Amino acid sequence: MTATPHRYEVTESTLAYQGRVISVRRDQVRMPDGDISQRDVVVHPGAVGVVALDEADRVVMVHQYRHPVGGPLWELPAGILDVPGEPASSAAARELAEEAGLRADRYDLLVDVWASPGMTDEAYRLFLARGLHEIPAAERYVPVHEEAEMGLARIDFTDAVERVLRGEITNAMAVIGLLATARARAENYAGLRPPDAPWPARPAHRG
Repeated sequence: MTATPHRYEVTESTLAYQGRVISVRRDQVRMPDGDISQRDVVVHPGAVGVVALDEADRVVMVHQYRHPVGGPLWELPAGILDVPGEPASSAAARELAEEAGLRADRYDLLVDVWASPGMTDEAYRLFLARGLHEIPAAERYVPVHEEAEMGLARIDFTDAVERVLRGEITNAMAVIGLLATARARAENYAGLRPPDAPWPARPAHRG
């Protein structure tokens, strides 16, 4: 006979911190032995990222300063889901336009990720974009803050994967996106999900 799974009841929940993007929720949770244990949860709106491949099999990457690690990282065009109800694929197209000045003819869904489920509800969705077109300069987004200094490069895809394995590309979203794309390429992109596939993990508080 299979035992009934324990229900981790939240007996009390308070807001410990509210920031511009994230908040911290403090939950008191009933454990299987009956004890109450505190769990602090970083509440995050979720995010999207884009592996954009051009006709020369180069991947578009950005070089952006990240304050928590004290320096710049090579990353994918990406951003938070800060428009309630906006489809994730639309958010991905917006980020590709804003950060890389590009539009894409085709989007496929690569992979869904829990960022760090031991401490946050952040989930992100990664897309593969192909059929890239430059946005005219007059129509491009004007970056601010860290993005004003953000570098942009097109890197040979095989070289980008090798940089991951050499520890030169370490941003988690970029690592996952590049390795997922390498697997998809090996299978001629068969089996990728459509960009509007269900995403149960998307944080519900953002629609």
